Amino acid sequence: MSLYEKLLERAEVGHPITIGLVGAGQMGTGLVSQVAGLPWFDVAGIADIDLDRARAAYRLAGVPDAEVEVVDDLPQAERARAAGVRIVTRSAELLAQVPGSEVIVEATGAPEVGAIVAEAAIQGGHHVVMLNVEADVTVGRALKRMADAAGVVYSTSAGDEYAPAKELVEFARILGFTVVCAGKGKNNPLDRTATPETVAERAAQLGTNPWMLASFVDGTKTAVEMTCLANATGLVPDVRGMHGPQASVQDLPRLFRPREDGGILSRTGVVDYAIGVAPGVFCVIESDNEVVAREMRYLGMGEGPYWVLFRPYHLTSLETAISVATAAIYHEATIAPGPKPVGEAIAVAKRDLKAGERLDKMGGWTYYALAERADVAAAEDLLPAGLAEGCVLTADVPMGEPIHRSAVEPNEGTRLYQLRRLQEAQDAASSAPLSAAIIPEGAGRHG
Repeated sequence: MSLYEKLLERAEVGHPITIGLVGAGQMGTGLVSQVAGLPWFDVAGIADIDLDRARAAYRLAGVPDAEVEVVDDLPQAERARAAGVRIVTRSAELLAQVPGSEVIVEATGAPEVGAIVAEAAIQGGHHVVMLNVEADVTVGRALKRMADAAGVVYSTSAGDEYAPAKELVEFARILGFTVVCAGKGKNNPLDRTATPETVAERAAQLGTNPWMLASFVDGTKTAVEMTCLANATGLVPDVRGMHGPQASVQDLPRLFRPREDGGILSRTGVVDYAIGVAPGVFCVIESDNEVVAREMRYLGMGEGPYWVLFRPYHLTSLETAISVATAAIYHEATIAPGPKPVGEAIAVAKRDLKAGERLDKMGGWTYYALAERADVAAAEDLLPAGLAEGCVLTADVPMGEPIHRSAVEPNEGTRLYQLRRLQEAQDAASSAPLSAAIIPEGAGRHG
């Protein structure tokens, strides 16, 4: 029975999938409006520090104010839910404790909040879907292990580029193609120096948060997303920061191939991005089977032996419901990190930084992120971008240089930092060597 048929079946017996949403910003509000009229979903509660924003998310989705109650504690929340009333609260941890919500969706984009919410949800016996890739690339393996032990699902969300790109990778692998490169189109021209101030006017025009827009423009979001894809697939960044060429869809299989075949890659089995093909995702594939190559040419896929699979859209939070349903019905993740570290999003100085400065958050004035191989980041003691916020520099760092862990006083009081330490201890205890997790596809053919 298909996923859609199973959802219809649940709707027919009056048993919708109940969702608790943390974060009623642009992404969270989009999700609520997308599913509010569907009988197989029920957004049971929303947590946001701004109660008016949480109420507005329901209101925009057509839910009357009379059917929404503000709650401050667990007994109040349980009574409201027993009466069939939707709840709003400032406490994400409270929402994660309320019985009955099958899936908690974390949509704040704040790594610390994401770590706290995901852990609380797992401990409360809920499946977790992360619209918070920043938390995932920082502590996703630790959270996945917790979820596995608790018998619930930990997943990042369908709709953001890493998820549909992973679908293309799996499609190709199932059919026996070699995956040469998978990635995304970057939506904004790249400006590593972008700050909330420099993008403020455009952010106002788009109706979006200037910090978030700056993280898109400076490349941080792309680095984080492709790190997520790397950790889920075993594909690696070819070079620090990836290549990111300007390209059309037709250019992708010509550019993303090994150098000895006229491309820009030193290896196959990599993650990357291209400017000019947004909002799509892609997977460049190869086959040395002449029968397959002939069939690909017949199907209009090009001369080969490199071809591109391309999906020209991704619907961000509007697709999150797919991950919610997959977790609740099939008990499977849409995309989640594998057991070994593969990629790392590292922090790089956005300007000349001085000892004593405190690092701000992603999209700010002090650093941007680049995608790097996890083994390289570990060997060079590079600071994960997800851990950077709140760290105090103990040494000067020139503009454009990576920030080393030894050059900061870490923000040890955060749950994110504590989970990262746990994750690294778990990684170190794993019996499989790191090198086994990062051997690129096709290494035997292209080195």
